[in-house]
Amino acid sequence: MGFFSILMGIVGFGIGIPLGLVVGFFFFIYSKPDEVKDPMIRPIYELDSDSLEEVIPEIPLWVKHPDFDRVDWLNKFLEGMWPCLDKAICSSIRGMAEPMFAEYIGKFQIQSIEFETLLLGTLSPKLYGIKVHETNENEIVMETAIKWAGNPNIVLILRLFSLQIRIQLVDLQIFAAPRVALKPLVPAFPCFTNIVVSLLEKPHVDFGMKILGGDIMSIPGLYQFVQETIRKQVSNLYLWPHVLEIPILDASVAATKRPVGILHVNVVKALKLSKMDLLGTSDPYVKLSLSGERLPSKKTTVKMNNLNPIWNEKFKLIVKDPESQVLQLQVYDWDKVGGHDRLGMQLVPLKVLTPYETKELTLDLLKNTNTNINEYQNKKPRGQLVVELKFTPFREESSKFSSQLDGCGSMVSRDERDLQDDCVGGAGLLSVKIQGATSVEGKRHSNPYAVMHFRGEKKKTKMVKKCRDPVWNEDFEFMLEEPPLGEKIHIEVRSRRSSRFSFFSKESLGHVEINLGDVVHNGRINTKYHLINSRHGMIHVQIKWTVA
Repeated sequence: MGFFSILMGIVGFGIGIPLGLVVGFFFFIYSKPDEVKDPMIRPIYELDSDSLEEVIPEIPLWVKHPDFDRVDWLNKFLEGMWPCLDKAICSSIRGMAEPMFAEYIGKFQIQSIEFETLLLGTLSPKLYGIKVHETNENEIVMETAIKWAGNPNIVLILRLFSLQIRIQLVDLQIFAAPRVALKPLVPAFPCFTNIVVSLLEKPHVDFGMKILGGDIMSIPGLYQFVQETIRKQVSNLYLWPHVLEIPILDASVAATKRPVGILHVNVVKALKLSKMDLLGTSDPYVKLSLSGERLPSKKTTVKMNNLNPIWNEKFKLIVKDPESQVLQLQVYDWDKVGGHDRLGMQLVPLKVLTPYETKELTLDLLKNTNTNINEYQNKKPRGQLVVELKFTPFREESSKFSSQLDGCGSMVSRDERDLQDDCVGGAGLLSVKIQGATSVEGKRHSNPYAVMHFRGEKKKTKMVKKCRDPVWNEDFEFMLEEPPLGEKIHIEVRSRRSSRFSFFSKESLGHVEINLGDVVHNGRINTKYHLINSRHGMIHVQIKWTVA
C-alpha cells in the first residue's frame, strides 16, 4: 500500500508540473491588472536629481565627444526618405529571404514559409553624431551611433502539418555603433566602388515575438537567451575586423588597371627581310610595345646592312591585363635622313602565353595587321621575326606581409621577417604614387609640382596653380632587376611661375629622401613626410615593391 501511494505521488507530480507551467504561462501572458492608476504629473522644476536623470534622454555623441559632428540635417533627410527606403529595404529582404525559406520547405513537415506583411513602420532610425577619420588610404571612413525604436509590422506565416502558425515581430529596438568605409575612391560616379560596414561593439537588439497571439519573449529565461544568441551571431559576422561589403560599382568599370606581371621579351633575330636601300640591303631595328599603354616603345639596336640580323636583346614590359593586351612588334629600316620605313609588323595576344613558360615564336611579318591576311599586300613575303616570350605574374607573397604605415612603425615577427627576406629577391616593380602635399608655400608664388629622382631618371607631376594643398594622385613605375636595398628616392616640391620669361621663375618648397629598404621588407608604405627646408609642408607618398 505504501509503495502504491509513492507511485501515485510521483505520477501526480510529473503531470502537475507541466500542467501548472502551461496554465501559468497563459495566465502570465493574458492577465491584465484590474485597474490602472493615472500617472502623477509634476512640473519639471519639482523633480529631484535622480528623477531628472530618468527623464532626460541619453546625451548624444556630438555633446560628449567634440570630434563627433551633429547631424540633425541628416536625420531630417532620413525621415523624408524613409517611406521610399522602407519599400526598398523590404524588397531586398524578401529577395534574400525567399531562397533561405526554400531550403526548409519539405523538411520537418514544413509546407510553406512566407511573409504576410513586411513593413518597417513610420519611424526612421536616428543618428547621434558622425565622426570622419582621416586616413592615408584611398577611402573615407566614418563612425556613428544609430538608434532605432521602430514600429514595424512584420508577420510571417508558417504552414506546419495542417496548421497555419502566425509569427509577428513587434516593438523592435536596435542600438549599434557601426564604422562605414567608402573605398576605394574612383573617378566614376558615385566615386566609390564598395561600402564596407563593421560594428565597433556588440549591438543591442530588443524585440517581442508573438506566436498564436502570445508573446513568447515573456517566458522567463527565454528573453535573455535570445538576446545573447543574437548578439553573438551578429558579432561573429560583423564585429570588427569582420566586415559586410556592399558592392556599388562594377569592378570592371570603376577599377583602375594595376600591374599584374612582367612580360619578358627576347628579340632573337630576323630572317629574309625586305631590301630597302639602294645597295640591296636594309638597316633594321625592332620597336615593341603593349597595347593600352602610353609609354614610349622600346627599341633594339640598329643592325647596319643586314637582311638576317641577330639581336638577342631582352626587354621587360609591365602587363596590366593579360587577357586583352597585345604585344606589338614592328621592324623598321633606319634612315639617316627622313622617316624610317616599316619593313613589317606582327601582333601577339598575351592570352596565348602560359605563365612562367618560355615560348619561342617565328612570326611572318605583314604589311599591316589591320587588313585581311589574304589581301595582296600581306601575301608578299616580308621576312620573319623570331622572338622568345615569357609572362611572369607578380607574387602574391610579396604583399602578404605588407603593413599600412600611417606615420608609425610596425612590429613584424622574426619568422615573418625571414619569409619576407625570401620573397624580396629578384626582379620586380617599384610603384611610386605621389598623392599630394599640404601647407607648401613659396616666397614669391605657390604653383606646386613634384619632381622625383631615382637612378638617374627624373619624373614630375603636373603643376597645380595658386594652391598650397595640391593633390596630384600620379603614379610612376620603375622596372628593376633587383630589389633597391640601401637605395633612396629623392622627391622635391617646386613652384614655377606661369610666365616663363620672368625672374625667379622656379623655387624649391622642400624635399624628402625615402629609404627604399623599408619598402622592400614591408612590401608597401603609405606615409606623410615632413618636407625638409619647409616650415609646415608635408607630402603624401605611397610606394610599393612587387616581386616578379
